[in-house]
Amino acid sequence: MNPARHSTAVAVVLSVAGSLLAGATGSASAATSCASPVYKRQFFANTALSGTAKKTDCDNAIDQTWTGAPASGLPKDNFGVRWSVTRDFGSGGPFALAASGLDGIRVYVDGARKVDLWKNTSKTVSKTANVTIPKGKHTLRIDYANWTGAAKVKFTYTPRTSATVDKVDPLTPTGAAVSASSTTGKAKLTWSKNKEMDLAGYRVYRRLKGTSFGTKPLATTTSTTYTDTPPATGDTYYYEVRAYDRAGNESTGTADKPVTTVDAAPARVTGVVGGHSGFTGVTTLTWHPSPETDVKGYQVYRDVDGTWTLVSGTSPLTTASYTSAYLAAGDTRDYYVVAVDKAGHTSARSATVTPLVVQAPIGLAGSGSYSGVSLSWASTGAAGTTYNVYRVSIEYYGSVSWPWEKIGSTTETSFADLTGTAGLTYIYAVTASDTHGNESDNDDYTFATRTKPTTPVEG
Repeated sequence: MNPARHSTAVAVVLSVAGSLLAGATGSASAATSCASPVYKRQFFANTALSGTAKKTDCDNAIDQTWTGAPASGLPKDNFGVRWSVTRDFGSGGPFALAASGLDGIRVYVDGARKVDLWKNTSKTVSKTANVTIPKGKHTLRIDYANWTGAAKVKFTYTPRTSATVDKVDPLTPTGAAVSASSTTGKAKLTWSKNKEMDLAGYRVYRRLKGTSFGTKPLATTTSTTYTDTPPATGDTYYYEVRAYDRAGNESTGTADKPVTTVDAAPARVTGVVGGHSGFTGVTTLTWHPSPETDVKGYQVYRDVDGTWTLVSGTSPLTTASYTSAYLAAGDTRDYYVVAVDKAGHTSARSATVTPLVVQAPIGLAGSGSYSGVSLSWASTGAAGTTYNVYRVSIEYYGSVSWPWEKIGSTTETSFADLTGTAGLTYIYAVTASDTHGNESDNDDYTFATRTKPTTPVEG
């Protein structure tokens, strides 16, 4: 004969009578308490499950087979076993109660019978009952009777998680709290574990004071704690936690938990690149915009005769770019950029950038015809060089300022201008630029005229 299974059952003796489950009989039974969701199991020497239990212990699962007496003092036939457990079902919802037995099995929820297969059989019988269990604590009781022959019994209760069946939202998580560290800038949220058996996890939401929570959570977790690093802007942020189940139902949020951050300096500006045009005398810098919401703008510093000098003006730039005033072709300088927040804090310096001086092409020559002007020059020899072609009308020759017009770019060392006015002489210049946007000065300029077509004279 096989004894009652003890591999997963531990009897815990408690002296608190109030913790005993309903239905316990006799002093031995009353002395045994099993921590939910472990079942309390009682063995009876009759199929009516009456009188004093011969043995009481704990059982993690109901899935057993006996070919003889299941415990000392019991007969091999005509015995009964009762399992009972009281547990918290959280928000409750639809459950499947699956029972099978050889011989009889009955299932009760809070004393109400949900499965009744109470008869002597020669083969295993089974039934699944779909029931809705209300929220909170409820008691399951499973009675089993073996009249003759082999004994088999199995029972499970599982949530039905189909979205078409389960329309019950989880309960709102309880015990939510938040603590913040002024040293690390981190905010740690904690909350109590939900009781739902179909719980999938938790969603953490964050909002800035004065705004609403978005539809997308800050984080999703199966833990009951989450650590966040909110922007160090001196602003107040609010957090809430929501539970969600395997059917996709989501609880309402916990009460908002505020955290006021320390206003730290902005992060260092990155991605600074610079280009200098010797032809126009202008230096242009660009960089990656700051993702921080409290950044007011940027300041640009240039090395002027060994001293770093603010050159972008007293008001921070609101765009991630800067264009200098005129600088001669050889007068390029080192630059760096800092971010400035609304409180006046400045970031650490960006990497220093030095716009390069590009060698200008030489030997520019041009010749005109009635179809246009052909220009040519010598290569600078630098890989990746682009040549920029400019022109201005001869009428500006001798003026203080020439309004140069850029008419095209090429990677070749020749260019055809087919857009000039016939009979008009132009001044042409060519510069070289590299892949970073640095542009040379023009080393030389040349004159060329697009000639007028010759009109035949009638004889």
